[in-house]
Formats: sequence, C-alpha cells, structure tokens
Amino acid sequence: MENSIRSVMEYICSSLAFEKITFSKCRDSHILRASVTPFARRGEAYVQIETFTDDGKALHRNLAASEAAEVLCEMAERGYKQTNIHTAQGDCEIRFSKKEQCSILNRIKTTAAVTPRTLTAHNKKKQYLLDPTADDGARAFLYHLGITDEGGRILDKKRPKYRQINRFLELVDDIYDTLPSGGTIVIYDLCCGKSYLTFAVYHYFTAIKGRTVKMHGVDLKPDVIAYCNETASALGMTALSFSCGDINAYEPPAGETPDLVLSLHACDIATDIVLKNAVRFGAKAVLSTPCCHHEVFHAMNAEPLAFINRHSMLSQKLADAATDALRCLWLELHDYDVQTMELIDPEETPKNMMIRALKRKKPHTPAEKEAMQAEYRAACALIGCVPYLGREQEI
Repeated sequence: MENSIRSVMEYICSSLAFEKITFSKCRDSHILRASVTPFARRGEAYVQIETFTDDGKALHRNLAASEAAEVLCEMAERGYKQTNIHTAQGDCEIRFSKKEQCSILNRIKTTAAVTPRTLTAHNKKKQYLLDPTADDGARAFLYHLGITDEGGRILDKKRPKYRQINRFLELVDDIYDTLPSGGTIVIYDLCCGKSYLTFAVYHYFTAIKGRTVKMHGVDLKPDVIAYCNETASALGMTALSFSCGDINAYEPPAGETPDLVLSLHACDIATDIVLKNAVRFGAKAVLSTPCCHHEVFHAMNAEPLAFINRHSMLSQKLADAATDALRCLWLELHDYDVQTMELIDPEETPKNMMIRALKRKKPHTPAEKEAMQAEYRAACALIGCVPYLGREQEI
C-alpha cells in the first residue's frame, strides 16, 4: 500500500479493516468533527458518516463500502486537517500543517492477514418506547389501530409506521424535562388525522411517565374524528378527546394554555396554520413534521434562482428548504428557540424532517426582532414570494 491518502482509504474500505475513523479540525468552523464506522445493511457492507455541528446537531450519511473511499478521500484531503484511522492492524494519522503540508503517519500493517469482519446492523437490538407485547396499554391501542395482530406482532406493512411513531416519542422524550414537572400536561394535536401519534403520546405521558394529561385533537374530517373518539372511549383514554373543525376557529377552554402542540405531516399550508395557532395559544413547545410544500413551489418567482427553478426536481427541493427555513425564522421571531432534525430514515419516507420549537424564557430584544424581520423580508424577496405565515402577520 502506498503512503497516500487515497491508497489508505481504498485499502481500509475494500478490506473493512478499520474500526473507526475520526475527522477533526474541520475547515468549516460550523462543523466540530465527524466519525465513520462500518455496519451491515441487508447483508451488504456500509459505512456511516456522523457529522457533529456547532448547533448541537448530529447528521448521518450512509454509504455502501464500495463507494465510500472517494468520499473519505475528499473529507481527509479538503474537509479536515486531521484524520485518525483505527484498525486491528494498527493506526494511521493524517495531518495538515498551517501551511497545508500533509504528513501521514501510517502504522497499518498490510502484511498481516486481515481477518474478515462480521458486521452488525446499527439497529440489531433497537429498544423502542412502545412495547407491543407489554400489558401497559401499548398492546391494546396498537392492535386497535391496526399496527399489530392480537398477539402483539407488528404487521409487516405497518413496520415503518411503528418505527415512525417510536421515533416521534423519542423526540418527545428529549423535551420532557422542559415541560412542567407537576400538575396536568395539556397537549393539542392539530390536524390529527387518524391519530396514531395522538394515542401514542397519550400512552407515553400516562403509562410511561405516569403523568396526568388533558389531550385534545382537532381535524376537519368528521368521519376521522368520530373514529378517534370511539377509539379513545374503547381504550379507556378518558382524558383524550377530539373535535371536528377549522383550527383557525378553535378556541381553547378559558384559561387553558397548551404545554405541547403536535402535528404530524400536516399538508402544505396546514403546517403553517398549525404553527400560527400554536403561537396564538402560547404553546410552551411545538413538534411539527411538515408534509408537501406546494405553496412556495408554485409561487416562487425570482430571476436569480432561474437556474434552479428551470429544473422541477431541484425547484421542489429549493421550495421545501425555503419553506421550512422561513417557518423556523417566523417562530424565532415569536420568541421560540428552533431546531430542525431528522424524524426517520429517509429511505422509508422523504417526509422525514421535524421542526422543534421551545418557548424562550427571555424574549428577543426589539433590536434582535428587527434584525430577524429584515432577514425574513430579504429571504422572501430572494425567492420572489411571501408564504402564508408572512402574509398572515406582517413581518
């Protein structure tokens, strides 16, 4: 093996000799570090690249091992100033000096016989918050909603939905400590639909956390609402209710403020309507996963972006990103700390992004709000349209 970055990466990817690769001292100041580990997927060798950013996010990218060498070379040569490779045959360190001189200290012994590795899947023993075989209530509502059979076995066609619900509960669990520690937790699920998520969250707070809740779902479809109320009654979920109507017209009971507002895959501007009303209600926390983004896609009209918008697929991706970025900025304007995160593996659904907003204890100063308002208006000017939230409340 030649003592070059490419030779090292090609060797470790082809032989799967490495245990872990750590990239540090990134040339992009917003990235802290990255790590790479091998794993198996459907019997094939893959590597996972986990990138840690300065805003607390961990971004994941999975590549077939046969395709990874080129990407890892690029990362080591141009992305990071230090790369440490750990293998059973020794370690290798790649460094760049301040003058961009590369040095490679390679102690990987390629003359030694490489023992074939048995890779395991990342989710081999994944523990979910919802146990379909437990007698804590999860088994009953999962069966009632058609996710499991009577014995608690997850139906094959419902496995993605089961994983999605559990992932959402993990994200609820992440913010649990930010919610009131005593008393009744008030939760609204807006655009609740068939309410897989509503029943799961109710179970999480009552059965797993032992909390008293008051939970209400709202949707426009009368048949769906009737089904949800019947299901809640059949399951003995006495503190869970549903009503049919327009979210914009819904008024909480006098003196009631939701601790948490949820929304899973509300379509197009329905997500905007959810966010607007969550703010109107004074929600302490909001978890929303957008669905399609038709409004901005059809309304974008900006000459500087014509080189993107002439390609429908690229234009759609731009509209998706612009829509959700403007939603985040709008929430920040209303004194929320906002993050975006991955809900589920994008291989299962492209609708895998969540907006998480937590009410700030200290509101933004007038100067900070003025700066964000200017940023919002500039972004709208760039894409050539003002989305629903910007029109509903003058920015």
